[in-house]
Amino acid sequence: MARQKGVIKLEGRVGDLSFYKSGGDYLARTKGGVDGDRIKKDPAFARTRENGAEFGRAGKASKLLRGVFKAPIAMTADKKVASRLTTQMLKVAQSDTTNGRGERTVAKGDLGLLLGFEFNGQASLDEIMSASSSVNFDRTTGAVTVDTEFTNPKLELIAIEGADVARMTVGIAAVDFESAEFEVNVAQSDAIDITSKDALTSSVSANISADSTLPVFIVLGIEYYQKVNDELYLINNQECRALTIVAVDTV
Repeated sequence: MARQKGVIKLEGRVGDLSFYKSGGDYLARTKGGVDGDRIKKDPAFARTRENGAEFGRAGKASKLLRGVFKAPIAMTADKKVASRLTTQMLKVAQSDTTNGRGERTVAKGDLGLLLGFEFNGQASLDEIMSASSSVNFDRTTGAVTVDTEFTNPKLELIAIEGADVARMTVGIAAVDFESAEFEVNVAQSDAIDITSKDALTSSVSANISADSTLPVFIVLGIEYYQKVNDELYLINNQECRALTIVAVDTV
């Protein structure tokens, strides 16, 4: 690394030299790293190629699942959800015991490793809501029902300034990681008064096609709203939004 001197400061690349600005200084350095062709062909980099191939598959699987639940994720996810989910997808691929290194896939791995994944890294479902939920999925009908039992909503839901009610979100999807095809259905509960002390059960149902042979993912989320003239307005606060993978069902 060298500092640039003179009136004209450069940024960019000229031959093997890269010119750039860092911390207010204009610097220059020679091109570094290993040649790309060598990485692609040299036996010494076989492990690098294997890791790269599996990481690439994990990235595609992460993008697919985020696209599957695009609507609820858009309401809840943090800015690092893509990298966090890719990291978890890589663990799924690495659990594949059918294929060898470099050929392992998410489809052949243990998809159960995705159970409990939080799409909002800033607030988990358990941190926002202490009530318990039960998931009932019937593959033969394709129907799922998630029941959340509140004994005292005021105590079991965190208080958020400006919020009057909360709603539960349930999503179900059958996903083919090999063909990148999927079927998804998302539903929301009725409004839940977050100041109420009365026991209630929030029941949300959704369904996909019956007898699917694909892996099925079920997510459960919660969002807070302000009620104005019978209209609900989403509270723009990451601390009161969550979306979690609560069930993974494989054939």
